[in-house]
Amino acid sequence: MIEVKNLSVKYQNIEALSSVNFKVEAGDYIGIVGPNGSGKTTLVKALLGLVSFEGKIVFQGESLSRFTLHKHIGYLPQKMSFLDQRFPATAKEIVVSGVYCCKKFPKRLTKEDYAAAEAIMKTLKITSLKDRPIGKLSGGQQQRVLLARSLVHSPSVLILDEPTIALDPQSRETFYETVQKLNKEKHVTVLLVSHDIASVGKYASKLLYLDRQVIFYGTFEEFCKSPRMSEYFGVSQHLICHRH
Repeated sequence: MIEVKNLSVKYQNIEALSSVNFKVEAGDYIGIVGPNGSGKTTLVKALLGLVSFEGKIVFQGESLSRFTLHKHIGYLPQKMSFLDQRFPATAKEIVVSGVYCCKKFPKRLTKEDYAAAEAIMKTLKITSLKDRPIGKLSGGQQQRVLLARSLVHSPSVLILDEPTIALDPQSRETFYETVQKLNKEKHVTVLLVSHDIASVGKYASKLLYLDRQVIFYGTFEEFCKSPRMSEYFGVSQHLICHRH
């Protein structure tokens, strides 16, 4: 579905990513992990066409430069700007706004758009939240609403950038389980960015460990058995795998 070839990104003279190569198959659940400053968010921005890069990104056989991604990718960034308690929108209004990415001007909402919002909220079991102000919801509830927003236009790929960073442990697990269910039952291809290898390894089918370049790409089991990763991480590899 996605192929990244020799991807490099520079900010001024600083190389954020260097010669990154990997492939994503349809139905994969990829956990993109690595330390702070390793280029995870930069990789996401490159996949979305938001930063200039060298190399090539191919999506369903077409170069990124020739492909309109909005209809095919759902995106949940690290932070959203409208979660202030006073923001005048209900959960359902936030969810249905996710269809705007696929509309031409003038962008008008239809009955079908609201029906799609109702359907995805039902799938994520958040229908009871639909009339509540987004700013009055808990962190976990907000994230599920924003997840619904990213899915309302039925994308084939879902990209999540540190979606659980502000959640408590129980909300984090619930969110991960929801995403896994979408991957298994709805066959949505998932790329999820996180700094927590053990938590992501519990759910993802593959790990992409990034530190400006690809250090490891494979299953969590392969990660735990890799002599190269044992040398790279030292004792911490055992701790990560034991937590899983």
